[in-house]
Amino acid sequence: MTSTLRSRLKAGVALIAVAAQLAATAEPAMAFCGFYVAKADAKMFNKSSKVVLARDGRQTAITMASDYEGKPSEFALVVPVPSFIKKDQISVVDSNTIDHLDAYTAPRLVEYYDEDPCAPRIEYRLSLAMAPQPTPAPSAAAYAGVKIEAQYDVAEYDIMILAAAQSDGLIRWLTDNGYKIPAGAEPVIGSYIKQNMHFFVAKVNVKRLNELGRSYLQPLQVRYDTAKFMLPLRLGTVNAKGAQDLVVYALSRRGRVEAANYKTVKVPSDIDVPLFVASDFANVYKAAFERTVDRQGGHGVFIEYAWNMAWCDPCAAQPMSYLEMATLGAQWVGSGGDAMRSGAGGGMDAFITRLHVRYDATSFPEDIAFLETSDRENFQARYVLHHPHEGGSCPAAKDYRASLPARFKKEAENLADLTGWQKQNIEARMAANGQPLSGVK
Repeated sequence: MTSTLRSRLKAGVALIAVAAQLAATAEPAMAFCGFYVAKADAKMFNKSSKVVLARDGRQTAITMASDYEGKPSEFALVVPVPSFIKKDQISVVDSNTIDHLDAYTAPRLVEYYDEDPCAPRIEYRLSLAMAPQPTPAPSAAAYAGVKIEAQYDVAEYDIMILAAAQSDGLIRWLTDNGYKIPAGAEPVIGSYIKQNMHFFVAKVNVKRLNELGRSYLQPLQVRYDTAKFMLPLRLGTVNAKGAQDLVVYALSRRGRVEAANYKTVKVPSDIDVPLFVASDFANVYKAAFERTVDRQGGHGVFIEYAWNMAWCDPCAAQPMSYLEMATLGAQWVGSGGDAMRSGAGGGMDAFITRLHVRYDATSFPEDIAFLETSDRENFQARYVLHHPHEGGSCPAAKDYRASLPARFKKEAENLADLTGWQKQNIEARMAANGQPLSGVK
């Protein structure tokens, strides 16, 4: 095993708190007459974490995955949780399942081909061409108020459930047990102690990891019953070097999930963009998201996808199976049926909301509280290419070609507004890609 481990679980030697409560071609719907071209998944953002929240009444499952580089012996995860956690409430999840959900809900680029102006017709096609893209025993005197409530071995992790009465005692315990706690953590930890929260603490058992023969860490899942539906970001900001990206995939029976204490905003969507975006979609969407965050003063929670899991249009990835959904905590879908046992997907009673947050201590001074709504209106971050038709000698074709420069100019304006890029640079790239704006006044 190499000395450097790239993991799907974030942490490093510092505290992370992500939550306290918490391909095959698909047939397109006839309303969509185009090609799926590319997606903008969470991996394109640096310092990004992924959290899946499945909520059914008071039952909550949280699955935590993110990027981690470093020695596995230095991995540390501390998560405030609302109640005592038993071993059967903890598990690991195949990271491919989360990656699948990420791809399925990702912002997408689609393309249409103009009809022949001399013989109009509509093509209904869809393709899935993807864009490249040992813990010493504490002393009661030294660690006043800290109680080890339980210790578990789960896959490659050594897990403890802690209760604490004082933040300084808990910080001493964590520090003496190899957790490098950053300055500024004490008041944040103290606020969770005042809420009578417990602490879920995980470290990697390197010997067991080697015995399992893996070079990566699996995402951790915790399940519990709670009236609270929130995400405590504040611990994650204590050790952060700059803003961090968090993508939350919220699964609900009812409908769209939004933030209750921060403004929830849909990202710009259904925008016509120049053809060269097909080869640069990752950079385009990154710039577009950053501009959207700036326009909201850095305080927004942004919806990138909200849809009934029973169908998709266009499908940015193969639909999720019942088994995958149940693994992520949505155990109410297809429960007890043949479809559940076979792993087949389709017709699931679940609504997915993909929320993207860029946060730091200044922009998110409070933990995010979530709210399940009954709104089941579909939304996706979708950007559109229109390929001009070539050829044609009828009078309509001449008029059609004469109209193209004005259309190209509008696409340049759209992209400049979406990304903040200079319009003249966009126009130059368009001209080099066969979309000249000559003749446009």
